[in-house]
Amino acid sequence: MDSRDAELKRELDATLQTRKELGAEYETELVDSFMEKVEQRFNDTADRQVRRQMAEEQMAAARGARPDPAGLPGQGPGLGLGLGERFAFVVVTLVLAIPLSAIAAANAGLSGLLVTWGGIVAVNAVHASGWLSVLRRRRETRGDWDA
Repeated sequence: MDSRDAELKRELDATLQTRKELGAEYETELVDSFMEKVEQRFNDTADRQVRRQMAEEQMAAARGARPDPAGLPGQGPGLGLGLGERFAFVVVTLVLAIPLSAIAAANAGLSGLLVTWGGIVAVNAVHASGWLSVLRRRRETRGDWDA
């Protein structure tokens, strides 16, 4: 058992003992007090982890290494986008496809509908392939922002 866990267990025992001594009318205040301590412990742990991650990234940057996107949660190798972001992109394009399909079919018939869906499929294919991320990284490494 970690020493911090032991300390938290002692706090819980003290809170329960105090509740026995003071009675049920102080239960809400005692529980709130204990929960504030748990929340503070959680925040301290999260702060330590964030600081450690930032220090690791700064060390990697100082050494000239690029951060590894595969090491980040929810990100695939080289894509730089999490599964949720990719899914959201697909959902948005499919939602936008409904009015675009209606407009294309009403104005240009079947050929307009096919061109519209060809464009939707192409946009999703380019996004899924990760080429936009690759091009963006190439521009960043070259410093070419006007291209």
